[in-house]
Amino acid sequence: MAKYTQAQLDQLRDMIAKGVTSMSVGGEQLTFRSLAEMRETERMMAADLSTAAAPQTRVYPSMTRGT
Repeated sequence: MAKYTQAQLDQLRDMIAKGVTSMSVGGEQLTFRSLAEMRETERMMAADLSTAAAPQTRVYPSMTRGT
């Protein structure tokens, strides 16, 4: 299960595009130290979302008698 939502990732990307490093989210003040920190957080969030969205494959082994 993803720790982040697509809306949160989109909001972070909007912040990066606008050059904003501080904002209020849900009554909580969020401040990044640098653009590099924002980019690293963006990569982490995107990776978390893509992992959660990836289909899970199940492999069921089968065996036959050697006849």
